Amino acid sequence: MEIQGAVRNILQNKGGQVWTTCRESSVYEAIGLMGEKNIGALVAMENDEVVGVLSERDYSRKVVLQGRTSRDTLVGEILSGPAITVRSGDSIEKCMELMTWHRIRHLPVLEESRLIGLISMGDLVRWAMESQKHTILQLQGYISGDYPG
Repeated sequence: MEIQGAVRNILQNKGGQVWTTCRESSVYEAIGLMGEKNIGALVAMENDEVVGVLSERDYSRKVVLQGRTSRDTLVGEILSGPAITVRSGDSIEKCMELMTWHRIRHLPVLEESRLIGLISMGDLVRWAMESQKHTILQLQGYISGDYPG
């Protein structure tokens, strides 16, 4: 199955708001920001460069399960990196392949090395569902004669 579209299409629908953190921040501060913004990941930046992604999964596996405290642990200690990134013109299929291959759920989107967005597995699934819905409607219209082929 081919899913048409590019990362830029997802960002146009979703918006380009990206929340970030840095290696020197406490995990407590980062998790607090994630809770406040109702998001599952933050992009870690250093000198305007993406250095990794901090996700809820990182927190649960590298803080909670290891008996650490979020107030005494720095983001840099548990950060998943280096970040796997994509460009706005990359295909949805490429993103799905990267996420599956690397077992990740978030991809920072770069344009000329500048962070312009973050897409999640949920964003890709929503895009795939909408794409399939659109294809089904076109096929139904074509079969019924309502769609000029």
